[in-house]
Amino acid sequence: MINQDKRAVDLVVISDVHLGTYGCRAKELLNYLKSIDPKTLILNGDIVDIWQFSKKYFPKSHMKVVRYILKLSNRGTDIYYITGNHDELLRKFADMNFGNIKLVNKVMMDINGKKTLFFHGDVFDFSIQHAKWLAKLGGKCYDLLILLNTFVNFCSEKFGGKRLSLSKQIKNSVKSAISFINDFETASVNYGISQKCETVVCGHIHQPSIKNLEIEGKNIQYLNSGDWVENLTSLEFHNNDWTLYQHTDNQQMDETDDEEIGITELLREFNIQKN
Repeated sequence: MINQDKRAVDLVVISDVHLGTYGCRAKELLNYLKSIDPKTLILNGDIVDIWQFSKKYFPKSHMKVVRYILKLSNRGTDIYYITGNHDELLRKFADMNFGNIKLVNKVMMDINGKKTLFFHGDVFDFSIQHAKWLAKLGGKCYDLLILLNTFVNFCSEKFGGKRLSLSKQIKNSVKSAISFINDFETASVNYGISQKCETVVCGHIHQPSIKNLEIEGKNIQYLNSGDWVENLTSLEFHNNDWTLYQHTDNQQMDETDDEEIGITELLREFNIQKN
């Protein structure tokens, strides 16, 4: 059982954490995970950034997130790890279970009487499907932009200013980026309609959203969990309603220091076995 002072949530969706990159806000994510008691946790792709993985950079704070997710699994939380493009190497192992963790490419659930489809969404990204080298180059440039953004925010906060998001400002000001987001949402909703779903839940584009869209006379709910690089958002379903959670910089951080542990020791400690 998880401590009673944690906030009970029926279902939580997190995506685009990008563990193993400089932009990942692992400490904030860990603080959030420790504040909730979810019955089901859906990790909707790009949790570990295998594209940019380096043995030289996987800090303790990132390993703590992995460890805590395993703790949640061990304590009874049902966990679905949906593969994304940055962790696409895991797709060959889809439909395997590791203890209470299910590795899948997509998940269909009945949520409050609505047929709901969870998937990462990279299948609707042209650069991923037809120019993967360009997508990977874009990922590296994005990581460098986040590093620059970190330095800019350090200087801004030092002089009493607010945090800025350079990449969000670029996305919001470039018409092609706005068009891409709209096209992605439309493609995701059309796919959901083809699967006879009433709700689709995606990640991938780092744009948190809850909205109802109408396509060719059919209404469908579109949700996007955002990311834990810029927006620090997740989707929560509780009391028969979806809400968008956003972590803020002024929330108190849990500085409890767990001992450093490697992945081999993690698997041994929690007795995670392939079923």
